[in-house]
Amino acid sequence: MKVTTKWTGGRAFTAKGDSGYEINMDATEAYGGLGKGATPTEMLLSSLAGCIGIDVTMILRPHLDKITKIEIQTDGVRKEEAPKGFTDIVVTFIIDGDIDSKKVWRAINLGEEKYCSVSDSLKANISFELILNGESKSI
Repeated sequence: MKVTTKWTGGRAFTAKGDSGYEINMDATEAYGGLGKGATPTEMLLSSLAGCIGIDVTMILRPHLDKITKIEIQTDGVRKEEAPKGFTDIVVTFIIDGDIDSKKVWRAINLGEEKYCSVSDSLKANISFELILNGESKSI
């Protein structure tokens, strides 16, 4: 999978992946942006919610006709100092319907522990490469 993210001026970027959809990101005004897109940290929380939400609906497929609402709220607590990464993330599922909570909890746990590639990726090793004016540069 590959996503290309291009600078569009100021603090704004547009990302486009294999799916062909574009995602606009920008910093808030407090960080020199114009707020013309979601912040990258909002995108991270959204990606986590979307990934586990897809997994939960796949696991609960036989019961979806009994569910009338699925809402996922992600609440991230960030460090006070830079880098202001998340120290804690709480994912709250708000579900309405005629379904046993044990089935929903099973689906959430399976999603997080076995299927959700986004939550698993939050444990990934991250490395960087630099190509400057067409040439690969190392330190």
